Amino acid sequence: MSDSSRSGSRTILRISVLVSLLLHAMLLFTFRNAFSSYWAREDLRLYNVELIRPPIEDMDNEEKADADVAKARQEEKPPPSEESQDTISLDTTDKRYVDYARVIKERIMAQWKYPREARENLVEGKLLVLFSLSRQGNMTEIKVTESSGHEILDREAARAISGAAPFPPFPEHVTVKRLNVKARFDYRIKAKP
Repeated sequence: MSDSSRSGSRTILRISVLVSLLLHAMLLFTFRNAFSSYWAREDLRLYNVELIRPPIEDMDNEEKADADVAKARQEEKPPPSEESQDTISLDTTDKRYVDYARVIKERIMAQWKYPREARENLVEGKLLVLFSLSRQGNMTEIKVTESSGHEILDREAARAISGAAPFPPFPEHVTVKRLNVKARFDYRIKAKP
């Protein structure tokens, strides 16, 4: 093979390698958003806590809540009985519990994290937890009533609630002895925009 054909082959080889590198760099640049979780490892936090209360038929909740608060202010209530309890969700619209539920929700959200192992393995799920509080704000019971199907997510939700306890005592206008709280947790991984 002659020197001129060798140098021509080397030139073609160099140009081919350069073109290949440029094409690969363009492909990486183009698809970097599609695989953003591999480019930058950051802790993603997505919180969606929802409290659920069964509807009360034939009753306007707003009027009932206003009447109950007014009634509590007008008459002296005997001490709450051992049996009295109520169930709310963290996003309740019942005026008797709105402020207290917001405090509980904020404390839980400050504790709640997406488990690293679940996030790295793209594990997602929704679950519902029911926990009970005494008048003093102490947690007396906790259980997962609707599992996410992933023990790691269920454990983290229960840990976040336990870590947020004890909660403040019930406000004066809340007359029940025990308050059951339903909290919905939604673990979802979203790609960055």
